[in-house]
Amino acid sequence: DIHCHAHEGQQNPFDLARRASLAEMKGLLFKSISGEDPAQAVREVQDDVNRWADKEKVTPVLCWAGYVCGRQTSPVSAKIVREMIDRGVTAIWLPVFNHAITLSTVGTYRRTIEGGNANGWHGPLPWDKALELGHYNLAENGELKPEVKEIVRICADRNVALFFGHATHKEIYKLAEEVDKVGLKRAVIDHPYSPFLNLLPKMMKDLAPVGILFNFTWDELSPLLGVDPQIMYNTIREVGPEHFTLSSDAGEPLFPDSVEAMRLVRGYMEAFGLNQEELYTVCTKNPARVVGLALD
Repeated sequence: DIHCHAHEGQQNPFDLARRASLAEMKGLLFKSISGEDPAQAVREVQDDVNRWADKEKVTPVLCWAGYVCGRQTSPVSAKIVREMIDRGVTAIWLPVFNHAITLSTVGTYRRTIEGGNANGWHGPLPWDKALELGHYNLAENGELKPEVKEIVRICADRNVALFFGHATHKEIYKLAEEVDKVGLKRAVIDHPYSPFLNLLPKMMKDLAPVGILFNFTWDELSPLLGVDPQIMYNTIREVGPEHFTLSSDAGEPLFPDSVEAMRLVRGYMEAFGLNQEELYTVCTKNPARVVGLALD
C-alpha cells in the first residue's frame, strides 16, 4: 500500500503494521503519521513490528515514510524536502489539503480563513480566494515555481518518489514536463478520479509515456467519492495496467483499515476483469518500483 494515513485521528500505525504482516502484505508507505519527524516515527513502527513478528514467527511488513509539502501553514520548501530525505523519507507529496484546488472544491476549516479559534467548516471558496489562501505550483507566467522545480530535481537526484498531490490539469502537465526533463523515474498521480484531479483517460494516455504512474485508491470507490468500479477498471484496461497502482488512502475512521481497503480495491478490480498477472503488476510490481523495493 503506497498511500496510507496514520496521523492524529486516523488508524493506529502499530496495529496496522501487525495486521498487514498477518495479511502477508509486502509494504506500507505512510503518507502521514503523527509527529514532526515522519521518518523517525516510521522507524519506530518498523522496530515494533519486527519485534512482534519475530515472536509470532511471521514476516514483518516493510514500512516507509512520506512527507507532505505545505501541511498546516508550512511553506513548500526544497530545503525542508532535502532535510526530510536526509532523515529517511522515501516519498514526497506536493500540497494536498491546503492546495487551492482543494479549497475551491471542498473548502477548509473556518480557522484557516478567519484565524484564531474559529470552529467548524467553510464550504468551497471562490478560486481567487483559494489562490490567496492555498498553495499553487505555478507562477504568474504559467511555469512551475522555482521551489517546485527544485523539489522535482531533488527527487530525481535522490531517487525518491514524487506524488503530484492535489494539482490542477495545468500544473500536472507542467510537472510532467519537468519530470521528463530531469529523468525522475518515480512520479505518481494519486486518485485520478477524485474531484481534486478529475483526469480523463486521454490525459492519462498523454502522461503515461513519461513514466508517471496513476494510483487508484479505495477512497475513490468509497461512498465519500463514489467512483463506479466499472469505470475504474475500464480506464486501467484502456490505458494499460502497466501504468497503474492500487492503494488504500485509508486511515479515515469512515473507511476500513488499509489492509481491508487493499483487499477490497484489489477484489473489485479482479471481479471486473484484471487477471492474476495484471493484479501483481498494479498491487505489487509497480508499487515496489515507487518505494524502491527489489522483488524476489
